[in-house]
Amino acid sequence: MNAIAVPAGVEIDPAKTRNEQFKNRFESLLWGSMIAATVLHFLLFQLWPTLTVEDVSFTVEELEIIEMPPEIEIPPAPEAIARPGTPVMATANIDDDVTIALTTFENNPVADLPPPPTAQKEAVDISAAPVFTPMTVLPEILNVTEIREALLAQYPAILREARIGGTVEVWFFITEEGRVQERRVYASSGFKDFDEAALRVADVFRFTPALNRDQVVPVWIRFPIVFQVR
Repeated sequence: MNAIAVPAGVEIDPAKTRNEQFKNRFESLLWGSMIAATVLHFLLFQLWPTLTVEDVSFTVEELEIIEMPPEIEIPPAPEAIARPGTPVMATANIDDDVTIALTTFENNPVADLPPPPTAQKEAVDISAAPVFTPMTVLPEILNVTEIREALLAQYPAILREARIGGTVEVWFFITEEGRVQERRVYASSGFKDFDEAALRVADVFRFTPALNRDQVVPVWIRFPIVFQVR
């Protein structure tokens, strides 16, 4: 191989020399790489385990033909309902001169009359529950001062300290002597303690008897009991 003389003062680039060397060896490297890749692929196909596909076959069962029931027979439509006949006014011969006989003792003698009722009406106990009782004069309270003292004594302590008041409407059954025999809560105050205290104070009330015309009668009255802190 002939040597190349390099003139004085001229430097040789080592990179260009290597490029020339690579260009010269490129063809041999290319063919060597392709042969190696071919051999590698051949070995992979020969040595790699064989893949198998599972059996995914299926069978088709024969369809069974089901006989359908006979068609449903639709009954015929009902006959049309006959329309009612048109009412016709009947004719009647009525005398224009119609009179009613007078009721007199001669036509109805006393001996032929039915006897009067003998069964006596049973007395009704009106004290069992509040009912309407006729009266012409309402009962009046006789002992206002005593009732106020009873209200203060029966006032629930917890509600009084909290300065809470309330009104309880009660039913009183007042006897002929003016005393409260029965009592019922008609409208609650919203506090159970007030309702119970009102029923206890009921025994203190004294009334004048109620009158129906000039007769003393027992009556039911509705009366408000007020609890109030002054």
